[in-house]
Amino acid sequence: MKIPGSKKFQQAVRRVQKRLASSKGLILMYHRIAEVDIDPWSLCVTPQHFAEQMQVLQQYSHPLSLKQFVQAHRDGNIPHQAVVVTFDDGYADNLHHAKPILELYDIPATVFVSTGYIGKEHEFWWDELEQLLLQPGKLPEKLSLNISGSLEHWELGQAANYTEQDYHSDRTSKAHKAKPGSRMFFYYSIWQVLLPLPEGERRKILNEILIWANAKPIARHNYRSLLPQELSVLAQGNLVEIGAHTVTHPFLSSLPVVMQQDEIQVSKTYLEEIINLPVTSFSYPFGDRTTETVELTRTAGFDCACSTVADIIWQQSDCFQLPRFGVENWNGEEFAKQLLRWFHS
Repeated sequence: MKIPGSKKFQQAVRRVQKRLASSKGLILMYHRIAEVDIDPWSLCVTPQHFAEQMQVLQQYSHPLSLKQFVQAHRDGNIPHQAVVVTFDDGYADNLHHAKPILELYDIPATVFVSTGYIGKEHEFWWDELEQLLLQPGKLPEKLSLNISGSLEHWELGQAANYTEQDYHSDRTSKAHKAKPGSRMFFYYSIWQVLLPLPEGERRKILNEILIWANAKPIARHNYRSLLPQELSVLAQGNLVEIGAHTVTHPFLSSLPVVMQQDEIQVSKTYLEEIINLPVTSFSYPFGDRTTETVELTRTAGFDCACSTVADIIWQQSDCFQLPRFGVENWNGEEFAKQLLRWFHS
């Protein structure tokens, strides 16, 4: 017999409450609007598919800016089928590919920007790692790295030779689903090691991998982050709001509280200096946070913060841990079906 008040019982009640709530909506999470050869994290939606998705939102939902949505949530009056569009990281294609389409369909969006990458030549670290490890060619069969004082070893075996056929097969593969022994799995293993490291140590390890792979660092133009002047242009008009996404895009829970506070506050201050507008929204890199992180975000002067938890938003949702659904490279029809599933989840 289930006892009312037990954890499972309470979770079941909350699920029913969410399904029946009339005041609910959802936030969508994008990263890039671009066409690339390989996309291990499903970060890219092509401009064609993005246009189809925005047309679906225009016709079948109630698009709101994040600011409007948060106010409606606090008022307990979220419009029916309310949807918010957000982007994480601050890729330049958010301006050059996404904004014209948003303008075409008159759909507001928030772009969360990691300020440490603004105007820099080097790519986001996960893209840099992809360029080093997921390009056709041969790598040494063994790799050893000193990670925070601990020596880590990898033996690539057959994955040392990455053929054009392998590369082509991996074009739509997801890193976290890679088969052990494959080059994609090797990439994922290194990514997991780099993820919790502070930026300085991560940069050091990336340089060591660069030397090990006998590669030349080439910053790909279509992978770059926004320039300061581009960020200002992106913020012009009333359609795109700029939000903060830390300085170095760290795994916040791995940092001391003081460093977390710097990452959160400095990104807000720097963005406000560039765009000369208040920055009132925040997004946790990788969705990672602790109770202390959430409180630091509140006290930094933000009005809301977004996570990466896939769920709808209803009256009990925390404005500083707003869930979001990640959008993949679906055509308009696939996206419409997914939107319907989310609203009825």
